[in-house]
Amino acid sequence: MLQFLQDGYAGFAWPWFWLAFPLPWVVRWLLPARRTQDDALRVPYGRSVQAIAQRGGRGLPGRAAALAWLVWFLLCAAAARPQQFGDAVTPPVSGRDLMLAVDLSGSMTEPDMELGGAVVDRLTAAKAVLADFLDRREGDRVGLLVFGQRAYAMTPLTRDLQTVRDQLRDAVAGLAGRETAIGDAIALAVRRLRTQQDGQRVLVLLTDGVNSAGVLTPQKAAELAKEEGVRIHTIAFGSDGAMSVFGIPLPLPASSPEDIDEATLREVASRTGGRFYRARDTGELVGIYAELDRLEPVEQPGKAVRPRIERYAWPLAGALAVALLAFVLQGRRR
Repeated sequence: MLQFLQDGYAGFAWPWFWLAFPLPWVVRWLLPARRTQDDALRVPYGRSVQAIAQRGGRGLPGRAAALAWLVWFLLCAAAARPQQFGDAVTPPVSGRDLMLAVDLSGSMTEPDMELGGAVVDRLTAAKAVLADFLDRREGDRVGLLVFGQRAYAMTPLTRDLQTVRDQLRDAVAGLAGRETAIGDAIALAVRRLRTQQDGQRVLVLLTDGVNSAGVLTPQKAAELAKEEGVRIHTIAFGSDGAMSVFGIPLPLPASSPEDIDEATLREVASRTGGRFYRARDTGELVGIYAELDRLEPVEQPGKAVRPRIERYAWPLAGALAVALLAFVLQGRRR
């Protein structure tokens, strides 16, 4: 018990159960004593029975009564749920609500990226880098949306990053159409983030094209994002025609200014307080997401708390032990 108090007694979760403690005394006081009738049957132990009857059933022998009250006291203590403070812990608090917007337009099938020494298309390279990025966002709430001719939310903001990875892995180019609706993708992300904590709303948008579909222009969508406090980091992803595999240069069609609208992406990022990045290969894309990790920290320490540990098992075990002791003493007395 002393150790229990030293370790941090937290109180009782259900203290009103202590109101039941005087209940046996109240019942004994209110109910009338039983009256015995004349003996109808003579037995050898009749005198003992008569002696008990003469006491009116008003109680037990002193030691037995004390043990009975102790058992009842311990049962009431267990029912009141005594609790103890555990060691202080500092839970992580999510630092960001992060939306990832990935371009699934037809141009993402362009095989101008290198991954593990092999030539792959842009979407495959982006998936690999994003999966690694998600591994470092443990503790944040992350959502995924994809866009092509239209924008679709694949997952809501969630801490279940495995679901986000699975949805990203299953995404295929052309799933949302062959064109590119950058403005609609931004607007959808803003709508998903607007109800979240102010100052922690971030959108990372990756595209390799020019806004060619949708209702909103990227500039108009950026204004909406600015009003809602959503910070947008934009990534223009596509080769510039220079690439090598195992040190062997390969001629590839370069992404022309008409292929990637860098000026618009730069303007969107600037208006919302974000940054614009240009990734010409997988290595640069990895570096960009590493920098985003520094710009958007994963978590910040929360307020230290001491969890409550249930200790009702202790008085319950004590009640059982006392009951067994009373049973043994009664047997020895007989």
